[in-house]
Amino acid sequence: MPFRALNRLTHTQAVFLMLAVTLMWSIAGVVSRQLESAARFEVTFWRSAFTAISLLVILPVWRRMDRRQGQLKQPVVALSLRTWLKRHWGLIPESPAFWISGVCWSVMFTAFMLALTFTSVANVLIIMSIGPLLTALVARLFIGQQLAMRTWLAILAAGAGIAYMYGSQFVQALTHPEIDTGGLLLGSLTALCVPIAGAINWTVVQRGQTHGEKIDLVPSVLLGAVISSVLTLPLALPFSATGSDVAWLALLGLVQLAIPCALSVVCARVLKAPEVSLLALLEVIFGILLVWVLANEVPGDEVLLGGSVVIGALVINELLGWRSRAGSPRIQTVDQQPQ
Repeated sequence: MPFRALNRLTHTQAVFLMLAVTLMWSIAGVVSRQLESAARFEVTFWRSAFTAISLLVILPVWRRMDRRQGQLKQPVVALSLRTWLKRHWGLIPESPAFWISGVCWSVMFTAFMLALTFTSVANVLIIMSIGPLLTALVARLFIGQQLAMRTWLAILAAGAGIAYMYGSQFVQALTHPEIDTGGLLLGSLTALCVPIAGAINWTVVQRGQTHGEKIDLVPSVLLGAVISSVLTLPLALPFSATGSDVAWLALLGLVQLAIPCALSVVCARVLKAPEVSLLALLEVIFGILLVWVLANEVPGDEVLLGGSVVIGALVINELLGWRSRAGSPRIQTVDQQPQ
């Protein structure tokens, strides 16, 4: 697809592009299983650092394209650092919401990779999948958005599925001492930080936009990657990763984060929120299948059954809410002119 055509996507093209995005997101688990000697915080540092480097290159090109297409206002020429940062990378350091969003992204980047070093890919992805329900709950608590009964029921069903999934694994550990219950618990709690941070991020962005503040999500990803790499660098030293490890983590930074995050923003301009939520759930399925087939990490029956309950609750909730949210505005992803 030509680069400029990304600003003229049809609905069908956006759907297929979102499918490609979820496939790119899903490679983190199987790639992490190829690492030879990189330690926990080193894994997070290299992935975040390569994401930041990639976005430092991608964003100026992306924003130049948007300006030519008329989707970004032409900035007034000035020599101030603020104007320069905003023109090339969309950074808005004067916005509290921008900084909160960046911190949330840094938590997600760090917690996700750490969780993969403690527990299975399936456990991590299924916990992350409850993000839309946590977002609805956080929005209800902090900005007063009403929750439909179907969403409350979906939250209960998803909670029951996760409780069964982990309860069964802990019961199984009682008869199988070789199972690392400490890693399972720590990895699960670490993974839970991802949807919590995502829920806060989405709520802050949504609240800012309802008050007329335009927050470009991709520069927030760049800020999050920078924060994550800076904070994990001291904990990553001394480096122990092999050249192969660094190459794999560079792949994650570019292909699993930088590119799909930018493309998902383009998709969000065309697709409605329920469509994006449903398509994003494919990351869980793709991720489990990839690590199952390519890394021989077979999920247990309790994970498959409990995970199916969680995913089923999410899908049913989105499908039932499709009509009620069909007319809702799309999230503004760039400082766009009203259309």
